[in-house]
Amino acid sequence: MCAAKVFALKCGVQEYDWGKHGAASEVARLAHGADEDFKIDASTPYAELWMGTHPKGPSTICATSELLSDWIKTHPETLGHKAKELTSDGVGQLPFLFKVLSVNKSLSIQAHPNKREAERLHKENPKEYPDGNHKPEMAIALTPFEALCGFRPKTEIAEFLKSVPELRLVVGEGNAEDLLEEKSKSGSSSLKKSFTALMTSDDKTIKEQLSHLVARVQEAKTSGDSEAVVSCQGDLLLRLYDQFPGDVGCFAIYFFNLITLKAGEALFLEANLPHAYLYGDCLECMACSDNVVRAGLTPKFKDVPTLCSLLNYDSKTPSDLLFKGSRMSDDPLVTIFDPPVPDFTVHQIQIPSTVDEQIIRPLDGASILIVIEGNAEATSQSLGNDVLEVKDGSVLYISAHEAVTLKLKSPNKEMLLYRATC
Repeated sequence: MCAAKVFALKCGVQEYDWGKHGAASEVARLAHGADEDFKIDASTPYAELWMGTHPKGPSTICATSELLSDWIKTHPETLGHKAKELTSDGVGQLPFLFKVLSVNKSLSIQAHPNKREAERLHKENPKEYPDGNHKPEMAIALTPFEALCGFRPKTEIAEFLKSVPELRLVVGEGNAEDLLEEKSKSGSSSLKKSFTALMTSDDKTIKEQLSHLVARVQEAKTSGDSEAVVSCQGDLLLRLYDQFPGDVGCFAIYFFNLITLKAGEALFLEANLPHAYLYGDCLECMACSDNVVRAGLTPKFKDVPTLCSLLNYDSKTPSDLLFKGSRMSDDPLVTIFDPPVPDFTVHQIQIPSTVDEQIIRPLDGASILIVIEGNAEATSQSLGNDVLEVKDGSVLYISAHEAVTLKLKSPNKEMLLYRATC
């Protein structure tokens, strides 16, 4: 039994075919950094590192191999008041799941229902929607990170309807004309009709028109017509078509914003916001749920009618979608990403090379901290004279109301950490 209120965790690595392979994966780098016995195989896709109590990838305590969830069951006071309110008594669960993702191949076009919708979907189809909870998410880039997110301004979609005849054909002439007429007006009815028409088009039409479009883009690339390639997002189209040939999701690039986050930038994926991760490495924090409504770029179950009915069709620009963090007024080394949901908050802690010691301050709720770069000695009141060596990939569970002192060990090297709490 672990008596300390701060301890190192061993976290599970998930191998999915969309993950980055071998040492190119940030997941693999961090897993190996924390555990030298973790051997990196060049042919293995290391997709996700799960930190938390989710039963599909539960973390364990390094010193004892005990499940973190079992330890929390016997030490519920370490969750803090808010986390206990968000979880059922006695189940040993955190209200959030913290992850690192390394994406090499596009993830599905998807959205997550709000709580009321999740309860309905779970009741109607418990196999595909296994719980009644919502699943808001936040992604924070660790490397340049590409994603499709939210609907483009209607003026941009209208330009694609003019310049990409294959898109116009699958959307339908009437729907295209309605959107062109409404492009400068408020309201989203024409956008919803056009997108729904695209996503519900028959497979034969989608495959034929994608084949025509891809051939046209390839011809433009061969002839050096870069303007024609750029005007129809040709490079992205070819990449997605190579990954998912004939998939309707390839056309979705004309409806959704293409966003490239810089390291440290974030997206908050609220309920019913369409998105698809394309490439890069990120941290992700989410409410504990497995509810995903998918409709493209995936071999998994697709629920197109549900997705089209739930989506938020408000048009946004990429800058609208960036989620800004705020510096703590009394600790400028900490930036807080605090979304408008009770389930999670993420702290970014950037310690410059000029700092020898940093206090990880106590919080009202339990937290999970991961070291992205740097190494230090960690001490706390509950550890007594014991010292935890932390380095790239180290993951700590920090109980509510517990402070941790980090003494940096690498001179002239910055330290970067992220901490999830609620």
